Amino acid sequence: MFNTSISIDEINAWSRGNMIEHLGIEFTEITAEFIKAKMPVDHRTKQPFGLLHGGASVVLAETIGSIAALLAVPDMNQYKGVGVEINANHLKSARGGFVIGTCIPLRIGKTLHVYDIKIHDEAEQLICASRLTVAILKVD
Repeated sequence: MFNTSISIDEINAWSRGNMIEHLGIEFTEITAEFIKAKMPVDHRTKQPFGLLHGGASVVLAETIGSIAALLAVPDMNQYKGVGVEINANHLKSARGGFVIGTCIPLRIGKTLHVYDIKIHDEAEQLICASRLTVAILKVD
């Protein structure tokens, strides 16, 4: 499913100078079946009451799903993915450490991909369940 010829270092390099770097998101594992990334629960990702901000969880989910879409297209020089819908169920709070997102495809079509992203804390407790729909477009 996913193109594994691109290294994690290359993918993490794409994160420089944008929101992904700002929030400290780091890709940790890429296989043909799933993609993982982690994000710190710190001053950048917490809401005023000291808990992981739900919006930060959504950014993590969309980041992993967007990279998944890019790694699933037949030729990333000819196609790009753009998110068209995301939902997230925030199931448990996190106060520190890291959260880890795991993305698996539910459907990889020619023009539409759907991904399931589960975010766990370091104790493997489910923090957020998200689903991302990505439209696949020809690069201009």
